[in-house]
Amino acid sequence: MLVLTRQIGQEIIIDGSIRVTITSIKGDKVRIGITAPAHVRVDREEVHRRLQEFAEPAITTAAR
Repeated sequence: MLVLTRQIGQEIIIDGSIRVTITSIKGDKVRIGITAPAHVRVDREEVHRRLQEFAEPAITTAAR
C-alpha cells in the first residue's frame, strides 16, 4: 500500500487518467473527488462488496 500526505486541492494521478483530489478535511474525515474515464467504475468499498455478493450467486447458477 502506498500512503501519501496531501493537502486540500492537491491531487494524486493514477495510471495517467484517474485523478483523486482532496476537496476538504474536517476533523477525522477527508472528502475526495475522483475523476475517471467513463469506462472505469468507481464505487465505495461497501457498494463494491454488495455488487460482488450479488454477482457470485449468478455466476454459480450459470455454471450449473
